[in-house]
Amino acid sequence: MRGKAGKPIEFGAKLSVSCVDNYVFLGKISWENFNESCHLKEQVEKYKETFGYYPESVHVDKIYRTRENRNWCKERGIRISGPKLGRPPKNVSEEEKKQAHSDECFRNAIEGKFGQAKRRFSLNLVMTKLPETSITSIAITFLVVNLCKLLRQFLSLFLSLFTNNRTGELIKPPFINFDYTLNNFCVLKLIDLSENSWSKVV
Repeated sequence: MRGKAGKPIEFGAKLSVSCVDNYVFLGKISWENFNESCHLKEQVEKYKETFGYYPESVHVDKIYRTRENRNWCKERGIRISGPKLGRPPKNVSEEEKKQAHSDECFRNAIEGKFGQAKRRFSLNLVMTKLPETSITSIAITFLVVNLCKLLRQFLSLFLSLFTNNRTGELIKPPFINFDYTLNNFCVLKLIDLSENSWSKVV
């Protein structure tokens, strides 16, 4: 029972997911309606186990901002996003407003990952019948989401080999300098200009 407008009831597995540098980490899958806020500590500890240190900040939804979670993060030097508990202050500085807006924009990344998984990778169309196969299907979906992100990074790295190494040229069209690329291909002897064509590859 979610009580959302238009969707008071949702079916399927409930997921607890974190996002680090636009890579998704699946924390918990359950067919029961669990409270997500109870798993914040576990996910932060998994972050430390993976990367060797605690994150500088944690950007979470309102349900995670309990007093217990705030105190736990504060003890470990982790800044948790969102306003403080209690009555909101009358005067809020511009710096605090800017920080709150930045935190909210940063947190939207995880919402985008859910949307991407549903629209492009059929997370909302899991048709497997057994709980074990459904969990596998969900996990594979997020694996593909991460592989898609990794592929884009490799593509960006590949394209960066064809750009002019002068920083000033990167902000001028065309972004890919074809003369620079052609010269590099000739140096590597991938293209023979004797035919005056790109089609002959040696």
